[in-house]
Amino acid sequence: MVTKDRQLPVILVLGTTQTLAWASSYYLPAILADPIANDLGISSNWFFAAFSASLVISGLLGPHIGRQIDLVGGRRVLCASNVILAAGLALLGVSTSIWMMLGAWLLLGVGMGLGLYDAAFAALGRTYGDDARRAITGITLLAGFASTIGWPLSSLGLEHFGWRQTCFAWAAAHIVIGLPLNLLLPKTECSKHEHTNGITPHIIIDRTMVLLAFAFAAAWTVTAAMAAHLPRIVESLGATPAQAVFAGAMIGPAQVAARIAEAGLLKKYHPLISTRLACISHPIGACLIGLLGGSGAALFALLHGAGNGILTIARGTLPLAIFGPENYGYRLGILGAPSRICQALAPLGFGLLIDLFGGKVLIISSLLSIAALMALLMLSGMSQHVEDDTNQHVSKECPPPVQDIV
Repeated sequence: MVTKDRQLPVILVLGTTQTLAWASSYYLPAILADPIANDLGISSNWFFAAFSASLVISGLLGPHIGRQIDLVGGRRVLCASNVILAAGLALLGVSTSIWMMLGAWLLLGVGMGLGLYDAAFAALGRTYGDDARRAITGITLLAGFASTIGWPLSSLGLEHFGWRQTCFAWAAAHIVIGLPLNLLLPKTECSKHEHTNGITPHIIIDRTMVLLAFAFAAAWTVTAAMAAHLPRIVESLGATPAQAVFAGAMIGPAQVAARIAEAGLLKKYHPLISTRLACISHPIGACLIGLLGGSGAALFALLHGAGNGILTIARGTLPLAIFGPENYGYRLGILGAPSRICQALAPLGFGLLIDLFGGKVLIISSLLSIAALMALLMLSGMSQHVEDDTNQHVSKECPPPVQDIV
């Protein structure tokens, strides 16, 4: 296991490769969807449908990918993500039909499952065990700028070279930058009883697992919906286009500021505390914009962004704190699968709800956030017991793995 004093190089490497992975996959449609759809002669809805399918694929693959990281460490899995993301981007760049575009996003879905936060968190858990919280916070601090960096670079490429060359450039970046950096990650040795083929450990889907999965799914539904529709929502509540744009620009800095606070002020507390605070921030922001109208758009965005910033960290730190590092990647994949599927469906679902309710859709998003908070509150009194008895609890429900089924 790598010592704490060697975390910084790993944080810098993973923070950089995570920024590249997010910028070239999850944040790509915001810039390239319309030009690609226009060039292929299809509706942009088809493009976003393919993107949603890729998120579902990444979610469904999550448990298996997490299990592989538990067995062999994150280095080879994250390196594979660079190769597959590069292949998907290259295929997208040569696409001449809807079917080629769909195939590209299927590849990108596999690459996102292998290479985004859940895989990175699992790799850190495999490397650092219970000491991974600092490293998880560190890489989310760096990768929090993925849209800030990715959107301008994609826009610049689109303006000067076209969308195809932009896709090729991102593909090349994975091979030239991402892959060599991920190869620098520390190797993790498998224990004597771990092999690459065999049975998967049995993890009991108990009350704690269900509550955590529900809380993450509800919270990330809100996150995905706001990422797609926040400007439209605040405009329907009276914000001017300029106020809506400014509000959207506030989300990124708010996320980073919240992560800095988590790394400093909140690190001494159990991550359950910061996760609860994150869940309540969106409803508070919704109340403020409801009272103030368009002039409260920036406040709403700041509170929502701060909550989202902490939720990203909690997705990795909270399961680690409650269950410990044993079979952490596999458990993270199980907990994250519903969230990924909800993320895929949320933009379409909330788009339909906005057509019906306008800005009042924030009532629905706030109720989802409160439901997530209630699920986390139901963990009160049991998290310490689970944490204190982590080794005993895990040993009972997760017998030592023999081999994993491929």
